[in-house]
Amino acid sequence: MYKAVPRTEPHSRIAHEELLAKARAGGIDLYFLGDSITRRWGATDYPDLLAHWRKHFYGWNAGNFGWGGDTTWNILWRVQNGELDGVNPKVIVLLAGTNNIGKEPIADPVAKVAEVTQGVQAILELCREKAPKAKIVVMGIFPRNDGSAMPVINQANENLAKFADGETVRYLNINDRLADRDGQLFDGIAVDKLHLRLKGYQVWADALKPVLTELLGPRAKTRTPLRRRPEIQKRECRTNRLRGRCRGGGFLRSRAALRVCSWFHSCMQPDKRAGEVNASTGGLDADRVGV
Repeated sequence: MYKAVPRTEPHSRIAHEELLAKARAGGIDLYFLGDSITRRWGATDYPDLLAHWRKHFYGWNAGNFGWGGDTTWNILWRVQNGELDGVNPKVIVLLAGTNNIGKEPIADPVAKVAEVTQGVQAILELCREKAPKAKIVVMGIFPRNDGSAMPVINQANENLAKFADGETVRYLNINDRLADRDGQLFDGIAVDKLHLRLKGYQVWADALKPVLTELLGPRAKTRTPLRRRPEIQKRECRTNRLRGRCRGGGFLRSRAALRVCSWFHSCMQPDKRAGEVNASTGGLDADRVGV
């Protein structure tokens, strides 16, 4: 059995609690799962990328469940521990594996390819178990030029492509639109030889939109209201209790928790900021830890 490993850093614990709250809030038809390449696209601390996310996915009730630094082991743990429970999305977009590969020299490429393949397979199988009606789009791992990872990425992607069954699971590889045949990223695609710029996210959006339109239909002009469960409405944020401003979120007395609390409060009031459920947990600087 493929191992699931939790993140123990305080900011990752906060993020997990907030992503659980987002999952419980419901109203998500399009569920993005991954590491910070996914997270940054819908994060409040990357406003240009968030605006781009809203432009392309508003009306499909999209929720971002990416978290910076996550390996396949970490993503598997998050899904095992509630982040997909009861959400019942119609489509899941999964991008995972680059943090297993990393930028350091790889001593055993064959073992690393197997590790990534087995990790994505474990996440995929768990997603199918927890969301049996969902269609799943497995993304090929994107190119990275901060080390010598491309041979492993290419072999892993060949394996990931085999998970597609033509019905429940689809495979989407956009690497030929992000990089040349040698895996060298095109100009303007990435900010640090790895994380995407707006140009890179535009490539991803352009590739996803025909698939999502087929699976979800055209985007609605307004998003579906959140399912506001009583336990969420009544839960009080300890961080902002004295201010009397927040109805949910915040779990630690810290500046980071205040930012998380602010994010969650806006999400719980879709009538004031429609579509804010799209935003991933923001303001926690997860990307300092990893991708």
